[in-house]
Amino acid sequence: QLQLVESGGGLVQPGGSLRLSCVASGFSIDYYAIGWFRQAPGKEREGVSCISSAGSFTAYKDSVKGRFTISRDNAKNTVYLQLNSLKPEDTAVYYCVSGPSCTVAGDTVDLYEHDYWGQGTQVTVSS
Repeated sequence: QLQLVESGGGLVQPGGSLRLSCVASGFSIDYYAIGWFRQAPGKEREGVSCISSAGSFTAYKDSVKGRFTISRDNAKNTVYLQLNSLKPEDTAVYYCVSGPSCTVAGDTVDLYEHDYWGQGTQVTVSS
């Protein structure tokens, strides 16, 4: 079964940190870009970050630049999203998705196509 599985979400206080993981099973991520998206209640889904297949290109939404870091370990078939200095407005369900390449247009981060989606992991930032 081809799938992506996210983990690492949870409840954290403002200013705290989390590390999200996205593990692929049933296929190799070696040739896929991976993006992280999030969706807060009542809001549209938005692209947060993306990393190219080789890891040489990364992109971030403006509101998370300097706070979030995307990375990948192809040997472990895993992509990570390190979330630092978390704010209440970062509260959302975070999803990872695979695709052929990242796209950036202004403040919009996306992938050229969306091949596989994970089920999501909840991140809640609250005191």
